[in-house]
Amino acid sequence: MSSTGLQGRGVIVTGAGSGIGRAAALKLAAEGAKVLAADLNRDGAEETVKAVEDAGGDARAVVGDLSDQQVVDHVVATAVEAFGGIDVLVNNAGIMDRMSALGETDDSEWERVIRINLTAPFLLTRAVLPHMLSAGSGSIVFTASEAGLRGSAAGAAYTASKHGIVGLVKNLAVMYRKQGIRANAIAPGPTMTSIQVDASAEAHGPALIGQFIGANIGRMGTAEEQADAIVFLASDAAAFVNGAILPVDDGWAAV
Repeated sequence: MSSTGLQGRGVIVTGAGSGIGRAAALKLAAEGAKVLAADLNRDGAEETVKAVEDAGGDARAVVGDLSDQQVVDHVVATAVEAFGGIDVLVNNAGIMDRMSALGETDDSEWERVIRINLTAPFLLTRAVLPHMLSAGSGSIVFTASEAGLRGSAAGAAYTASKHGIVGLVKNLAVMYRKQGIRANAIAPGPTMTSIQVDASAEAHGPALIGQFIGANIGRMGTAEEQADAIVFLASDAAAFVNGAILPVDDGWAAV
């Protein structure tokens, strides 16, 4: 039996079709968890499920935009029906902004980033909470960012969204710790994933941010290294860890 206590647990991982989300889904499944892989990309989600099943694990895929309440409800209902409950939620799905300074950020960039990075995990967490409260336990892990710890890692929209995640984690930890629910987050540094930044080098935001990032970051991380931290926070090994924001960044947060 897994020493992490994840054997047989029902787990939802968002953004599980690639990158950190896929790595987390595979590692959680390797610990014996039953995984629902949620992603906007059907092919990616189904590839993750196949990889889990090929390794002898149990997984399901749900495809859709997690900022849509109907999709959120479908994800939760599917997990409950398939696994009998939801023990762990990994709110990982997210997008980058264009590194835009506030004065360069138009409504569409702001609304899209906030909707996907902050509103979607809010909706899914709210939908999962009744099931965790009924069980008297649960672990919720968010993917925050270095941009949730500082103002020099991304544009205005992404920075605001990840600071919002940090606040959400801390509030959840305080509000629900007596009900047996933990909330924590990783704060990744630069990581090799498929997320692309559509930024103009001539714009004020990218030009300025590039100077800070270039001077302060260490090496690039891997999705697997980020996933290891997610598995730890989700597991019984972190039973006394609640409200923590864990930098996974080769020391960038220490600079």
